[in-house]
Amino acid sequence: MNIFEIPKEDFNKIIAVFNREIGRFIFFVFVLFFDSIYFAENVTNSQILINILMLAGFFKMYFRSTPRVKELMIYAVILGFGGEYLFSRILGMYTYRLQNVPLYVPIGHAALYGRIFMFSKASVVRKYNKAVEQLFAIFIAVFATIYLVFFTDVFGFVMTLCVFLLLWKRPKDRLFFYAMYILVAVLEIGGTAFGCWKWPNIGFAVFEFLPSNNPPSGISLFYFLLDVSCFFIYTQKHKIAWSRLQVLKTRQRIKS
Repeated sequence: MNIFEIPKEDFNKIIAVFNREIGRFIFFVFVLFFDSIYFAENVTNSQILINILMLAGFFKMYFRSTPRVKELMIYAVILGFGGEYLFSRILGMYTYRLQNVPLYVPIGHAALYGRIFMFSKASVVRKYNKAVEQLFAIFIAVFATIYLVFFTDVFGFVMTLCVFLLLWKRPKDRLFFYAMYILVAVLEIGGTAFGCWKWPNIGFAVFEFLPSNNPPSGISLFYFLLDVSCFFIYTQKHKIAWSRLQVLKTRQRIKS
């Protein structure tokens, strides 16, 4: 496997980047305990406090980001609100504890997007892009298979297959989306374990031929829609600059 060919020094740098950019977001999963069923029933309802903490974390990250990431984060928040209401409140794809859409969720989408973007663009990660991508792909395949075999998660497995199919001819996007898949999986496992939200036992609570775990393994497929939408809006707003970038990339490929 290519990951074993990475020099130890560079491998440690990749781990350091992962911890810095993504590990901090994983910490937020444990903060979800304060919006859990247990905490609400035995202590108090503290969803407002979590919303405030997420807002603080969002703005801290926002003001430390590049102009491009800042703009993409704003798009992610706006689209996140719309997507959450569509999938949760209208389609009934999943349900939040208080039958609402907590403020920390769409803001969390933007933070997640920004963290993964910065991880995937780090120089040492890009240097060993294929090796890291391969490692993540193997992990995803094993993870989805375990969910299918032990939790009858057909819905999640089908979505995972869709992830691989969508990225089949998009090698430049694989690392970003594979990293997103893993981070979303961690977030979903934590959120459902605490009872912050819940997925039905079949896909969309409608399709009986798609048994689902709580959560399904491949739910990051729907996060991809958020990323694609953000990216589309960004390129449309910066058409001239984007066109120039594509021309430069084409020339570089021709020269090489």
